Amino acid sequence: MESIRQILLEENVPRELSESEIEKIAGDQCISNFHRAKLEREAKKNWDLFYKRNRDHFFKDRHWTTREFVELITEKQIDSNTMADQSINNKVLLEVGCGVGNFVFPLIKSGYNFFFLACDFSPIAVDLLKTNPLYDESKCKAFVADITNESVFLGEIERMNFLGKIDLISLVFVLSAISPDNMDSAVDNIFKALSPGGIVLFRDYGVFDHAMIRFADGHKISDYFYVRQDGTRAFYFTKKKVLDIFTKSGFELISNEFVRKETVNKKEGLSVPRIFIQSKFRKPFDPQEQ
Repeated sequence: MESIRQILLEENVPRELSESEIEKIAGDQCISNFHRAKLEREAKKNWDLFYKRNRDHFFKDRHWTTREFVELITEKQIDSNTMADQSINNKVLLEVGCGVGNFVFPLIKSGYNFFFLACDFSPIAVDLLKTNPLYDESKCKAFVADITNESVFLGEIERMNFLGKIDLISLVFVLSAISPDNMDSAVDNIFKALSPGGIVLFRDYGVFDHAMIRFADGHKISDYFYVRQDGTRAFYFTKKKVLDIFTKSGFELISNEFVRKETVNKKEGLSVPRIFIQSKFRKPFDPQEQ
């Protein structure tokens, strides 16, 4: 329990935990190695079932992204006939873990002047994304890929002639769904996909988020890694964990902070603290090319 208190203090987590919450987190027992391996084998199947069951009705469109990430605002197409817009060189944005397009379609609808790539682990999610009326392959190209698999992920990007030409990558509530054992390889592959100077926009679940504390016993895979009822998984990040993963792959830190939100359930009269982590990292320029 001392380690939980230490994380709260050292990480400056923007919430307090009660003694009962600390005891609950410390007392959770991990599932068996057999169950853990089964969840890893069935990760793709579980996400396919999730999208087959929920289709495009579960996640809300992420209209908040332009408020939180100014890198997107600078690329808005105000008027296609202005000189200002002609100076924008159609930068490339890759949405990793695109699901049904809740990040990319609001940007397309609002006229942001990127060429959009979008990939997901789930073929069903990508198929649903392609049925959206806003999907236009002159502006957006979606594909299926496992970002932990270098040959598949980078191979598909290279086939489309975008390897090393991507300016922005969004990684929003994606890394948390991947086993901690595979996070390093996923971020390594993202680093290789980016152009020098390219930026990763990261947002995910923060440690001691209300959803983490709500998990009943029998759902803990490992420290800060849990399985939901439907078999999908969620990892809850410290700032140190995020910083270590990205800098190990070669990224430079721009920002890395917790974000606290309140989720209000008016029907039950409850307000619960949600803790997210929001970060930006840059791929350095090669000094020999400058």
